[in-house]
Parts: sequence; C-alpha cells; structure tokens
Amino acid sequence: MSRRASLPGAAELFRPTAGPNEESWSAPHAAPRRGSPRQKHTSKITVYVSDEELLALEHARLALRATHGLAVDRGRVVREAIAVVLADLEEHGEDSVLVRRLRHDTGK
Repeated sequence: MSRRASLPGAAELFRPTAGPNEESWSAPHAAPRRGSPRQKHTSKITVYVSDEELLALEHARLALRATHGLAVDRGRVVREAIAVVLADLEEHGEDSVLVRRLRHDTGK
C-alpha cells in the first residue's frame, strides 16, 4: 500500500467551468442574474480600490459571517454585487442605480 496521496491531474484542476454552449452572462428575459459561487474562474480582472473601500468590503464579509452565518470570500461578495448591479441595469436601464450613480459622479 502506497502512502502517497492520489491527486487530480492538471486537466481536472483547470477544466472549463462553463459548458461548450453556455455563456457566463444572462441574456434578456433569462433566469435572474447571479454571481458565480466559489469555483475556478476562467477570467480575471484587476480592480483598484481605496483603503476605505477594501475595509468596507472586509467588514461586509465579516458581517455576513457573524450575523448571517455566510462564510464567503471577498471575491464572492464582489461577484454578487456585480450581478445585482447588472440585473438592475438590465431591468431599469436609465433609472438604474448604476446609471444614476455614474451620472452623479460625472456631473451629467
């Protein structure tokens, strides 16, 4: 009997997370938009945030755990927030929270 642990191969670790005909975005009138759960993601972006924004994100993550029993990482919180904002944009367009906040920030 070998004492060596059996580990998955690279193909299993780095497999695509969406099927061949699946897309990662929701089309209009599709199921409600949701953030993706903790999994291997195929795309990455870098977002710079202020110290205050990072601290607020960490406080939110800790509150989700302490108050609501949800142990999630910051990435999951960000993906859910993006899903909520994009769903609101699709549903409300010009009156969406995103459009209103961006207009306010740009002064238009």
